[in-house]
Amino acid sequence: MPTAISDLIELSRFDVVVVPFPFTDKAAAKRRPALVISNPSAFNRRAAHSVMAMITSADNASWPLDVLLTNLASAGLPSPSVVRMKLFTLDHRFVIRKSGRLATRDATSVEAALAALLLPRNARAGKS
Repeated sequence: MPTAISDLIELSRFDVVVVPFPFTDKAAAKRRPALVISNPSAFNRRAAHSVMAMITSADNASWPLDVLLTNLASAGLPSPSVVRMKLFTLDHRFVIRKSGRLATRDATSVEAALAALLLPRNARAGKS
């Protein structure tokens, strides 16, 4: 099992991290970016896991609610990318490194996509 990156840094909402895929410690795994979407105090620290969303190339076929990232430098990504609403929970021991953090505009767009995915329509509109 790899050394826990969480021993070195705290993973926060909207951090971009690099993880092995598939999620194992095998040498053959490829490294892929992912976006931390869970709250550090409510979940990440307590569980030593984070809920994440997949980040993939913008060249791939689109999915519902894909969010095109506009500030690649802030996110630490080398090429046009989208946050894809394929969500998973990952043990912090599998996080290879933190590569960046979403810019405010991109984080706002991801929040809107998450709300569309998870909240009922009346909750998104601020209705009871």
